[in-house]
Amino acid sequence: MKKIILIISITLISSLVWGQASASDTVQTDGIQISENLVPQSYNITKEAGDSAYLCNDFQEAIQIYESLLKQGEAAEIYYNLGNSYYKVDDIAHAILNYERALLLAPGNGDIRANLEIARSKTIDKVTPLPEVFFVSWFKALINCLSIDMWAKLGITFFLLCLICIGLFLVSKSVVRKKIGFIGSIVLLIFVVLSNVFAIQQKKALMERTQAIVLKPSVTVRSTPNETGTSLFILHEGHKVKIKDNTMREWKEIQLEDGKVGWLPASTIEII
Repeated sequence: MKKIILIISITLISSLVWGQASASDTVQTDGIQISENLVPQSYNITKEAGDSAYLCNDFQEAIQIYESLLKQGEAAEIYYNLGNSYYKVDDIAHAILNYERALLLAPGNGDIRANLEIARSKTIDKVTPLPEVFFVSWFKALINCLSIDMWAKLGITFFLLCLICIGLFLVSKSVVRKKIGFIGSIVLLIFVVLSNVFAIQQKKALMERTQAIVLKPSVTVRSTPNETGTSLFILHEGHKVKIKDNTMREWKEIQLEDGKVGWLPASTIEII
């Protein structure tokens, strides 16, 4: 029994994902919060310049600075501030696109989600999503309440606690302590597995990127991937779609939240 427990422990520690989470501080400006998160030291001067341009209402300059930063690497706070800058110049589609990208990296950030909802409220298309079974919605909400890094850290914490409980089970002579150690290790083992499953699910969404934002003022969705296809419906800028078929270069098959499907030109959307 002891050997089995030790084997399980070694297997678990090899499967854990190490990560690092970032803290968040924000200030409010006209209903849209601008992030003051710290990024790597090499970014500080440029990011501060972008924040300064934003606060001085030079939003085009801020956009250029944040776009340049993102060429060096992705960061949720940069996408977030870029979304705020686009919002200020009334480019709602690009604001939504960057809020969505920020949310992929920091799904538990309430400020990003709130600003995204503000931007979405200004779009033309209003689509009612297909209803989901309650536990599916609950499961998705649970996964997205924390970032990949935070789930990884929780997994590590639960694993260390699990080792303590295993140690208690192995060395204790008291029957009560042995029971506590055994039951505790089982419960914590479940938490370790769940934390890693949630982190994997978030990583999958981050890597696959099957959703996109319509950037053109309007686009006709057709029944076939060509201009001669039957016109099905029209989408307007800022609407989020799911890409069902990504095999063609010029056309993409998309699906809406209400289940409608069709084809539109690839040039009219940008992947989140």
